[in-house]
Amino acid sequence: MADDKRSLITLTTDFGTSDGYVGMMKGVILGLNPQVTIVDLTHEIPPRSVGDAAYVLRRAYEFFPPATIHVVVVDPGVGTARRAIAVGSDAATFVAPDNGVLSYVLSHLRAIAEKIQAVHLTNRSYCLPEVSGVFHGRDIFAPVAAHLSLGLSLDQLGPEIRDLVTLPSPYLNRQQDRIVGQVMHIDHFGNVLTNLQRPDIESLGPGVTVRLGQLRIEGLKRAFAFGEKGEPTAYIDSSGHLAVAVVDGSAQDRLHCRIGDRVEVRARRAVSLDQGESHD
Repeated sequence: MADDKRSLITLTTDFGTSDGYVGMMKGVILGLNPQVTIVDLTHEIPPRSVGDAAYVLRRAYEFFPPATIHVVVVDPGVGTARRAIAVGSDAATFVAPDNGVLSYVLSHLRAIAEKIQAVHLTNRSYCLPEVSGVFHGRDIFAPVAAHLSLGLSLDQLGPEIRDLVTLPSPYLNRQQDRIVGQVMHIDHFGNVLTNLQRPDIESLGPGVTVRLGQLRIEGLKRAFAFGEKGEPTAYIDSSGHLAVAVVDGSAQDRLHCRIGDRVEVRARRAVSLDQGESHD
């Protein structure tokens, strides 16, 4: 990875915005690099939901310039023996706890044959002078990101590591006449997002039936707005994955589903898959 200056930092946390934690992280970063641009990816990750943060980060990081530094602080193990890490590639740099929050990003980087370097953040020269046991976002991750934005090399942060913690792979089973996956995320609108991708769904033929819990939906719409008001509708979301929404309502409230719930798509009689997608 090049050691050029990086001018953009994103923040993803489960802190919310009412307690000043995010502001303190920004203050640390700007105190070290007043010229850096900071983008709030989200601070509304459900508390301690490492998997949710991993999903949101994977979904978003490719839409930023390759030199972007992504700081992720969803860290229920803060203060324990879990490592603080930085991971770099030509595609992006990530600063986070080593708790699996980078799992889906790392999987994608390996799939596209990106060279990855990971280091354990042991050099306290690039942290705040006093590191608390409960706020590594402010005391470790924020200052490390700021130093990286000024051109610091990963090599200077600590020893290289190869045994990163990863989450179990989301369930996915492909068969000739059906694909079974799981709910990955519930968005702000209550839309249910899954790990079933458009190419796999299209491989089943021109028409499909979606099953989620006791619900069965025939066919896909080009956007959720094409469904009947108040009724569940299946569509392909903006990341190219199957999603379920309720028109003018919340699919989560209607279906009482949770992350990890089973989703099945079966081949059925020929019905055209509408092209296009909605904003989700």
